Amino acid sequence: MYVDKFCDKTYDNILDSVKRVHFVGIGGSGMCPLAEILIAKGYDVSGSDSNDGDTLKRIKSYGIPVFMGHDKNNINGAELVVYTAAVKQDNPELAAARENGIPTVERSVMLGIVSRRFKNTIAIAGTHGKTTTTAMIAQILIGSHFEPTAVIGGTLPNIGGNSYVGNSELFVCEACEYVDSFLQITPSTAVILNVDADHLDYFENIDNIKKSFAKFTAQTSGTVIVNGDDENALDSVKNAAVPVVTFGFGENNNYRAVMTSPQSTVYDAFDFYFNNKKLCNIQLSVPGKHNVYNALAAAAAAHNAGVSPEDISENLNKFTGVHRRFEILGQHCGITVADDFAHHPTEITATLSAAMQMGFRKVWNVFQPHTYSRTAVLLDDFAKALSIVDEAVILEILPVRETNTYNIYNTDLGEKVVGSKCIDTFEDAADYVCKHAEPGDLILTMGGGNVYMCANMINDTLEKKENNNS
Repeated sequence: MYVDKFCDKTYDNILDSVKRVHFVGIGGSGMCPLAEILIAKGYDVSGSDSNDGDTLKRIKSYGIPVFMGHDKNNINGAELVVYTAAVKQDNPELAAARENGIPTVERSVMLGIVSRRFKNTIAIAGTHGKTTTTAMIAQILIGSHFEPTAVIGGTLPNIGGNSYVGNSELFVCEACEYVDSFLQITPSTAVILNVDADHLDYFENIDNIKKSFAKFTAQTSGTVIVNGDDENALDSVKNAAVPVVTFGFGENNNYRAVMTSPQSTVYDAFDFYFNNKKLCNIQLSVPGKHNVYNALAAAAAAHNAGVSPEDISENLNKFTGVHRRFEILGQHCGITVADDFAHHPTEITATLSAAMQMGFRKVWNVFQPHTYSRTAVLLDDFAKALSIVDEAVILEILPVRETNTYNIYNTDLGEKVVGSKCIDTFEDAADYVCKHAEPGDLILTMGGGNVYMCANMINDTLEKKENNNS
């Protein structure tokens, strides 16, 4: 349920008075970067988690105490406990911290605390494209020797992880709107990529979403960089008390992209303009018009931070994507296997439209719907998006945090997508597409959950088949 929230600055100075910090759920993609930053700053860090994974392996490599499972004794010696929103309040470590008077802060609050220890925080918000744009900005700044500290929602190959600790006063982070998490951040520069109807289980309607983005804008002290082609985004910043700079394709935007590549090309190129003056040409190495918008936003933020047009162009050309953003997993038996995080109709439409222009014989989409509420409310939009591809396979809906009070199933979506096939399990879906895909095809798994496991099954199956035939 949507409620008015605020920036919690209760513990803003706590890092000045503590040395030992414990993270409950330290392997989470949003927790690991914060732990890494504190480790680099000289704090004694420990953590716990229930699940193993790449991020947990990364954090273990620092040689800090990491406990598998949750126990009250894990927090022994801790002076501050940080926890993820997924951790329940009856967690034994949280309960022990409260019993012993140890301060506890949720991850988004901690992100705000950390960000305010830097003089120049660039926060990237928007319904779609946050991770890619944050990664683009980080790569530009790192490649231009601006030495930022960055927190990214996905793995950036250039740095081998989703965080980077620099030695400047620049801090770059994603600002996620879900449950108003981004209101814990008070940036000097806010980048607003788009404002769309999503997370309606919390926001209820688009007006509440725009209200939240307006609050985020009001917490910005320097400049707001906003998509001038997005009506909802513009509406959200109309009462901004700080300078507003726009980006987009429209001629009225301050930062503008003028396409220079043919429509049939896989990777786009565009001339980058500021106030009608051409700064440089940018050749992308990631596909799709949505990535032109992401790159344009990143270029605008970098230019606003003082990066030269030449460095912007060079580093955006070197950017080849983020983990789970049209990530190519393999090419076996003449079939390309890729995975993507898209889970909203707007994102799916952008990614599948790009895929259909890449010259494949057929594009197969294996889609995992993400939450009952999103699937039910946006059912027709999902159906329209999935109808773009040649072959659509629709998996069971991933509940995440919900129960199926909506009485919605993958078959409801399948009925609206002509020629689609509803398959419940990853194993059966992988078996089906591997049997029917042909050389020259693309199999693209898609969703905000664990559908990447299905992608790995498909890739492994095709690789074994290729090896057996050789």
